[in-house]
Amino acid sequence: MTECGWMPMMGPGLLLMVLFWVFVIVGVVYLVRWLMRQGIADRPESSLDILKKRYARGEISKQEFEEMRQDLQV
Repeated sequence: MTECGWMPMMGPGLLLMVLFWVFVIVGVVYLVRWLMRQGIADRPESSLDILKKRYARGEISKQEFEEMRQDLQV
């Protein structure tokens, strides 16, 4: 029988405890990031965002974009 008592088990136990907390922290981080992305994805596009996309795709001219932007900002 060894005279060390609980000391031989401290290494594996300590490693398991550290791994447990690493997994908990990583899990919380992923959960928070997922929840934040869900909130962003559910937010409807603003009229100005839609207008900017239409201009970027070439559906409207610069003059039309400026006129519509002015209408939206009033």
